[in-house]
Amino acid sequence: MNLSTTLDPVLLRSFVAVVDTGSFTRAADSTHLTQSTVSQQVRKLESQLGCELLHRKGRYATATLEGERVLSYARRILHLMNEAVAQTSLSAEQQKIRLGVPEDFATHAFMPTLSAFAGEYPGTRLEVRSGLCSDIWRGFQQGDLDLALVKQRQGSAPGLASWPEPLCWIDSLQGNSLDKHPIPLVTFPIGGLYRSEMAHTFDSLGLRWRLAYVSTSLSGISCAVEAGLGISLLPRRLVTERHRILDETRGLPPVPALELTLHAQDKLSAHSRILAERLIAACNNTFEPVRAAQKWP
Repeated sequence: MNLSTTLDPVLLRSFVAVVDTGSFTRAADSTHLTQSTVSQQVRKLESQLGCELLHRKGRYATATLEGERVLSYARRILHLMNEAVAQTSLSAEQQKIRLGVPEDFATHAFMPTLSAFAGEYPGTRLEVRSGLCSDIWRGFQQGDLDLALVKQRQGSAPGLASWPEPLCWIDSLQGNSLDKHPIPLVTFPIGGLYRSEMAHTFDSLGLRWRLAYVSTSLSGISCAVEAGLGISLLPRRLVTERHRILDETRGLPPVPALELTLHAQDKLSAHSRILAERLIAACNNTFEPVRAAQKWP
């Protein structure tokens, strides 16, 4: 045998299959190859090693003395290869963390936390998805996200931790959109929590309204209200100096606070749990928690 010979695991697998089944025909079935292919692979291995590995007696095949020696190494080589593939796949899966957050948290609110985590764990691939909470929640339920921070109606779906998100009606500081007919609204597309609350409120008051500006961008919504395009409903913490909060004296009823909740899949990697703890700490610095972090699933 040439000392530079490289053993092909494909040839070793066919050889082991023949010994284990005692037949080239059954080995072909177990490896999903043709009988002639298995035979050719075994003969090629014998040629590389310079010895006969099998006794071929009729329909049966058994290992020779040299074959038994090679068989032991072949099993160990194949086992190590399978173990390496399995561990690599497991490691890659554990190092990937898929996080969904609302748009207003994907900017300044969480960037320091996410940046610090990425720097501390460079081997972890962090994938962050931001957008409407309805889309984030759908992705989480479908298993496309490991962690999801969503805004929801209070108590609708328990998570690891929750925080209140008070809402308020806002108009432009210089505008008076309530005196317009129909009343112009600035809102998110269909599916957004704020939009459904706005429509329900004006319908219940018997007031005609129209969509003046629709955007998936929170900054776009805020700027449109500042410019006087219409009224919107947004978290109180996002009110700017160019907004005017509309209180109950203008006839608009208060809207119950929403709830910001962190959800996690049943099985999380160690790094996913660390990130969840960092997100909870970041939210605690912004909100007063209404429910402490639960036990990890």
